[in-house]
Amino acid sequence: MILKHLQGNVDASALTPQATLKDIGVASLDAVELIFDLEEHFNITFPDSRADSLGSDTLQDLVDAVVQGLHEKAAAAGG
Repeated sequence: MILKHLQGNVDASALTPQATLKDIGVASLDAVELIFDLEEHFNITFPDSRADSLGSDTLQDLVDAVVQGLHEKAAAAGG
């Protein structure tokens, strides 16, 4: 999903857990779109505060946020 937003403009070796979206060339508007795509794909909702840190979020931060969203979704569903 992240690669879709980069449109092949980054070396795959740059995609490390510590890389920030800014480091790998994701513009702020693309980062917002990425967040919306992740929410839609995983049927989760990120807190509004996530938008404030988009440029400094690492890829690991995004993975962690998705995992947390999935856990919250499962807990709300009783699982």
